[in-house]
Amino acid sequence: MEIKSEDNWLSDLGGKFRQSLRWLTPGLGVKRWLLLVMLGITFLGVGLAILILDVYRTAPETWWLPIISFASLRFLPRYLRAIIFGGIGISLVITGIWGINHSLMAPFLKPGSKVVDALAGHRRRRRGPRITVIGGGHGLSVLIRGLKNYSNNITAIVTVADDGGSSGKLRKSFGILPPGDIRNCLAAMSNDEAMLTQLFQYRFPNGSSGLDGHSFGNLFISALSDITGSFEEAVAESGRVLSVSGRVLPSTLHNVQLVADVRLPHLMSEVRVAGESQIPETDGKVRRVWLEPNSPPAFPQAIKALLTADAIVIGPGSLYTSLLPNLLVPDIADAIRSSRALKLYICNVASQVGETEGYSCDDHIEAINNHVGKGLFDIVIANNNFTGKLPDGIEWITMDEQLKMYSAVYSADLVDPNNPWRHDGEALSQVIIDLLEERTGPLVEL
Repeated sequence: MEIKSEDNWLSDLGGKFRQSLRWLTPGLGVKRWLLLVMLGITFLGVGLAILILDVYRTAPETWWLPIISFASLRFLPRYLRAIIFGGIGISLVITGIWGINHSLMAPFLKPGSKVVDALAGHRRRRRGPRITVIGGGHGLSVLIRGLKNYSNNITAIVTVADDGGSSGKLRKSFGILPPGDIRNCLAAMSNDEAMLTQLFQYRFPNGSSGLDGHSFGNLFISALSDITGSFEEAVAESGRVLSVSGRVLPSTLHNVQLVADVRLPHLMSEVRVAGESQIPETDGKVRRVWLEPNSPPAFPQAIKALLTADAIVIGPGSLYTSLLPNLLVPDIADAIRSSRALKLYICNVASQVGETEGYSCDDHIEAINNHVGKGLFDIVIANNNFTGKLPDGIEWITMDEQLKMYSAVYSADLVDPNNPWRHDGEALSQVIIDLLEERTGPLVEL
């Protein structure tokens, strides 16, 4: 038992020593300040040593001089005394700085996390790549939750064509842009998805008088829009409340409506459906979609985010009601083509009822090409794991052999084990970062 206890003690001591050395990791921005503190202490020590030396040389012989002589280790060589006292001084300085940092950072650290880990993560994410993601709905929120572990420089460009649910009600009542997809992205991008973020996502139950079905976050953004007089300023203020490091931007500030031509089943005729929420509810196959009014101008900040990005990620999300409404803003599509960023398209894992039943990955790409033209992205990221159980009416989206003839494809296991019809945000983000670092990426055969 004594040997085991001693081994554990040595192991703990070694772990603490290695943890202390992490403060010297390049890029933390700590060593420069540590050196400055030690330089200041050195000057103080030199001044104090001069004073003590003067007293030691000029003071008369008394009983305490031998004690001072012993305490100063005069019986040892000078170089050895310098090493001993220098080592003690460095240890005390590092311990003192660590204690100050721990005390100052304690109120801002999550339980169980260490100061050096928080600092290293913050520095790494602050220097992370500039990634602009385009889409809406649940898929984009999943992607953002994964990407925020790698970078704080994330910009989400979301559609404002939503006209259903709480967003639709607020849009009709107050004439503001629909805040639903923006709210979801802000919550996903928050650095603290605890109580405040849960409150932001809270939806009032039915029977709550005039609040039936409304999300607190939607009401919050709507109120800020009225207070600030600007929807984009309301979104920015909401991001500050949620401690968001990135940005969420609307693709356009115009009040647009999504319209679709839907081919009815077993008939040659088509029906025109107006409203993003109505398109998936119509029994038929979507042939084309467009915005009314046509060709709305893009939000300038969204254009800037696309042109300065290191990577542009299109998707995941509903093809016709989340992705295309953004790409149908002409300036958005032009900015993507003009950008020097690595452009990635993320194909959905499974089909969506009312939009993409029976679609393959090729069909998704063809639909985008037919609406906004070819050459919008460099690499297609697709899932190759089809082993999970899907809900009724939902099918896997697979890849045809001909896809690799006109597109660079990277395929990997991107399925969320708990919800196989959705992406795993961490796995998907890792693929994006790997492709960005390699720039061309290892292409996997279909």
